[in-house]
Amino acid sequence: MAELWSIYSKAVPADGRELWTLFVQCSCVTVVIGALFHNWLLASLEYSWHLSVAMAVSFSLLLLLALLLVHPARCVFSMIMPTLGTKQGRKLLFSTCTMIAVVNLTPNIISNIKTILQVIECICKSSSDSLLNSTALLDKVAWEFGDVIQETIHPLYKPMNGHFRFLLLHNKSSIYQQMHLAGEKISREFLSVEVLVKDSIRVANRLVAGFFVLYLCFESTWYLKNYLTNLCFDNFYITKELERLAMDRKAAHLLVGSSKTLLRPTGLKLSWEEVVPCVVRAMLVTVALVLMLVVVAMDHFAFSMADTAVRKAAQLSAVPVALSIKYQVSAGVKIWIVPPLLKVWLGDFNRTYHHHLIFSSAHCRISPPTPPSPSVLLAVGLLFCILYATVFLETYARRLCRKIAASFFPSWEEKRALHLYRKLSRRHRKE
Repeated sequence: MAELWSIYSKAVPADGRELWTLFVQCSCVTVVIGALFHNWLLASLEYSWHLSVAMAVSFSLLLLLALLLVHPARCVFSMIMPTLGTKQGRKLLFSTCTMIAVVNLTPNIISNIKTILQVIECICKSSSDSLLNSTALLDKVAWEFGDVIQETIHPLYKPMNGHFRFLLLHNKSSIYQQMHLAGEKISREFLSVEVLVKDSIRVANRLVAGFFVLYLCFESTWYLKNYLTNLCFDNFYITKELERLAMDRKAAHLLVGSSKTLLRPTGLKLSWEEVVPCVVRAMLVTVALVLMLVVVAMDHFAFSMADTAVRKAAQLSAVPVALSIKYQVSAGVKIWIVPPLLKVWLGDFNRTYHHHLIFSSAHCRISPPTPPSPSVLLAVGLLFCILYATVFLETYARRLCRKIAASFFPSWEEKRALHLYRKLSRRHRKE
């Protein structure tokens, strides 16, 4: 492995064997990165399959040429991997979490809200249908009531028609049509909102992901540029080169006395200056986690409401309605000769009619509630575990970037070690 890394980090291959080894290494790296890039474009960013393949192949070819021909490009690319453990990698993970939540949780929430609206529409339609059917009962009552009136007063007076009619029944189809149109309009609006939200988030996530990837490359390039131009940049480690230089000049005591300000890159110790930023970063990740939990809670709440609405609607019983009509008819005739009024009993009407108001019907089209997906929750949970891990791994990622840069540019590492040694020597003389 050390020999392979030496060939990979060397500026110019020494012979044909090293050149072939470098080509095989770059080819393997390119194939793996191209496959991951294709899967990222297809699964996370939701590009089409043909476009994902074309972009992955083009990217792989360009990457292969850059790794083979440009030595600093190999260094920058190698530092991108540990840079994923820094804030730039966390931004990519945040983008992935957001995309997973929007693509999976938001449609689920909207679907459950649509189920609740379907239950309300069903109750309104069924109760209106039952109420309109009650007008048929009123029409029957009025018709029988008219028959009794005709039979009662027919010996005295013959009307043209003694029946009553309720014209409300003729508008039932119009009411159904209006309710259907209202339901269709609500469904179309919800569908348009769902499509708009998904498309907007998809485009925004693609832009943000592309920006983060470019910034990730810029971050590695910026680190290499500062490493090669600024001797003080990220130069507070006790490296092997610094230890060798101190031993050759018999000044090992300089490293012992400066152990509080210098760190060994191979150790696991974190200084207080490194712990405080980790705590701050952990708090920021916690804020993002709380926001994501709010979205997850909204998904569970919408499902609970939809499930309760469907179950309660199925349990709604019919409400019995009784209509009692009691009618008495009498007529009086005043005779001029006979002082008292002559009263004639013509008849009575006393009947009870029964009807049931129905609030829910089995013929209603209600989509079942959609429960939250456990796989989505598992994926988001794993991503946040990685996010919390990167909070503390960022320091070690920075150290790894330093070691990678040192292996690619050993002569510059010697200059940096000499600069740090002289700085420690001047400080020791002043003390």
